[in-house]
This record gives sequence, C-alpha cells and structure tokens, in this order.
Amino acid sequence: MSDPILDRGALEECLRLVAGEAARYLAGIDAAPVRPPGEADGVGGPLSDDGVGSLEALRALIDAAEAAATRSAGPRFFHFVMGGGTPAALAADWLTSALDQIAFNWISSPFALRLEQVSVDWLKELFGLPAEWSGVLTTGATTANFTGLAAARRWWGLRHGVDVEEHGLSGLPPVPVLGGGYVHASAVKALAMLGIGRQQVQTFAADATGRLDADALGRALRGLGGAPAILAATAGEVNAGGFDPLAIMADLAEEHGAWLHVDGAFGLFAAVSPATRELVSGIERAHSVAVDGHKWLNVPYDCGAAFVHDPDVHRGAFAASAAYLGREESGRPVFSDLAPEMSRRARGLAVWATLRAYGRSGYRAMVERHLGLARRLADQVDAEPDLERLADVPLNVVCFRYRPSRVAEEELDELNRRLGQAVLDDGRVFFGTTVYGGKVAFRPAIVNWRTRPEDVDLVVATVLELGAALVPAGV
Repeated sequence: MSDPILDRGALEECLRLVAGEAARYLAGIDAAPVRPPGEADGVGGPLSDDGVGSLEALRALIDAAEAAATRSAGPRFFHFVMGGGTPAALAADWLTSALDQIAFNWISSPFALRLEQVSVDWLKELFGLPAEWSGVLTTGATTANFTGLAAARRWWGLRHGVDVEEHGLSGLPPVPVLGGGYVHASAVKALAMLGIGRQQVQTFAADATGRLDADALGRALRGLGGAPAILAATAGEVNAGGFDPLAIMADLAEEHGAWLHVDGAFGLFAAVSPATRELVSGIERAHSVAVDGHKWLNVPYDCGAAFVHDPDVHRGAFAASAAYLGREESGRPVFSDLAPEMSRRARGLAVWATLRAYGRSGYRAMVERHLGLARRLADQVDAEPDLERLADVPLNVVCFRYRPSRVAEEELDELNRRLGQAVLDDGRVFFGTTVYGGKVAFRPAIVNWRTRPEDVDLVVATVLELGAALVPAGV
C-alpha cells in the first residue's frame, strides 16, 4: 500500500470493522476493569516505508485498545470529574468525523455554524445565563477559562486606555487577579498563557480547604483604590465540590468595578436542578463563565463552552481575518472570532444532538440521580468506622480518607497514597488521591450517565478490601 487513494475501496469495510468493534467494546464497558492490566504493545517501531493498509492498521489499533485503553467512558470511572458520551452525543460525534465540517465561519459550513449557534443558545437556557451574552464551544474548561479571561484582559486593558490585542501589555501595570482558595490549575494556566502570570493570582482563604474569606477579598479590592481587577470564582471545586459565594463576589465586583469570571467546569450544572440551583445564585451577574461539556453534559472528549456578557469585548479578544477568509454578512456568527482556534471541529453536532435528545428535564433527571448517588456514597462512608468523610457533599463529589484506628495520624497520608495507587491498579473502580485540608484523601466524582447504584457501591467495598490488605489486622 502506498498512496491513500489506492485504499479507497476499503473505506466502507473499515467503517464496518470499527462500528462492530465499538459496539462490542461499549456492550462490555459496564463490567470491564476500568484500567486493564495490558500494555499497548505492537504499536511502536520505525515508520514503515509502504504501510500495511487500512484494515491491518485498524486491527492492530483495536487489539492495542482492547489490551490497554482505559474504560474512561464507563460507569465506574470516578476520576477527574469526567463523564462519558450519551448515545445521542456519541453517535453525533461519529457523524461529525464523517462529515468533517470546518466550524470556522458561515462560508466554511453554514450547517456547523448554525448548530453551534443553537447549541450555545440552548446551553444558556439550561444554565440560566442571559440570552444576550455571547458564547462559543471550546476544547474544554481550560480553553473556556482562557477565553473568558482573555475577554477580561481586553476589558482591563481598555480600562487603562490600551488595546492589548494590538499593542500588548508592555508598559501597563500588573493585572490584579483575586479569588478564594478554589482557583483551579486550568485558570492559572490560562493566566500564564495570557501573559498575566501565575503569580498574579492572590487568594483569600478562610481555612485550609480554600473557602473564600470575603472580608479579606473586600479589603484587598478597596486597597486597589478603584483600579480595575479580575475576580476569579469557582463553581464546583474539584476536591470536594465546594462553591465560592457567587452572589457576594458579584456584589464586590459591582462595588469595585471589577470583572467577575466564574470557572463552572462541572458545578455550573447545579443550575439544572431546583435542589442545587441556589449554589450558583448570582451566576447571571458574572462577566464570563466557563464550563466543560465532557463532564456533566456527557459529550465525548473534547468539548467545553465559554460565555461572555459583553459580545464586543469577547469578539475583540479573538477577532482575526485575512483577504482569503472573506467577510461575513452582519448577524452571521464567526465562532473563530470568539475562541483561540481558527481550525475548529464541529462540536456543535454532539452538543445539539444530546440536548435535543434528552432536553431540560432529561438533564435534570440525570443530575438529580447523580446527586442521590453521591449522598448514597457519603452515607456508606459515614457508616464505616475505618473511613472518614472530610467535607460536606453539596453536589456530586465525596471527599474521604481511609482512617483505621490502629494507624497513627502521622502515617495516614502515606497509607492513603499507597491505597490510592492500589485502587487504580485494581481497576474495579477508578479514582485518585488529592490533598484536602492538609490531608491526603479520595474524591470520587459522579457524572457519568451510565453510573448506577451498584457501581457506586463498589467504592467503599474496594477501599476497605484493599486497605485491609495494606494494614494487617495485627498492626
């Protein structure tokens, strides 16, 4: 085999092969070990000169996936607050690859642009964000945070009389970024990429868990003497699911003329249920909001969304053009002018399909089912004398540690680190360790549409079984 055109006749057989294998993989994903013990052998070596042809290459890829692919789309993957792909989203994502649309502007694909336009509008409805805000689909919450903070940077520069996209930050004072202790690494990374700097983030925490000290934040804002600043809020902290008080931060932003950015990667979905909506009270008063799609929306990797209250500031942070790209008629969206990428996958197909398939009530039912499963897990943790829950469960993350009475406090961190690795190696369920309130702990998160009570029930059983093997009864 050489030129791909000679392989044209194998296309349909390739698709049939992959469709059959994918169906078999997904049929067994509920019961399969989350992390299989195999390795991706046979995929390395030097690049061949002529190639082996599509079918042989695909069979090798399928064999490697069977042996080594993490079953991260399955119901017992509780790591990283990561969902799967609903039936509608997964099928639409396959269609996206087949159609291979360029979601740059209306000229490149009116179909892709219209679906993204509708999807963004539906997401604003789902989350209770104002209809007049602009929005765009991104690769995930990191890029969504980057997008919202880029708009904030543009706003900050204009407050100083400078178009930073044209002239840069040279000669300007440092950009003040203030928040509580929940600020996520992805937001800090975005600040680094934007030239604002990681060390510009000032955090005001009331305790070791990162809870916001609103009084200290207010004093810091007053100390700026009216200079523009960016407030970084978190809706759904990754270790225990905590929320910054968005309404209080919105009050402070209004009082001091600051920009309020909210990282709502998964916590924004609290808006979907009346039971948790109060957690994001005030979200509509923010200036930019980020959310992940491959978390609680359950669309395949990768997908996120950014929303900005001022469409002109949003567009000004990313607009780019050239003679060959053409000009769009007024009113037609150019989503490449609202996010970093100009080469954009048509993520709107999967988002549109899952929202059309299940609607507002379907997502409310799923979120509330997951809230119930998180409470179920918390109750199981509380019932076990060898386990200690370290935080309340406001949403879908249960933070706890293994704490047998026969082990000294100073030895617990190392024990839980070893136990965390044992859980990952075991593969029946999948969640890692974190540090919360200065203690090494577990933080399984429930967001996958497939997850059932029997999947959640494996968490405590597995931790106790593997923990007992690490700490013999006589110790």
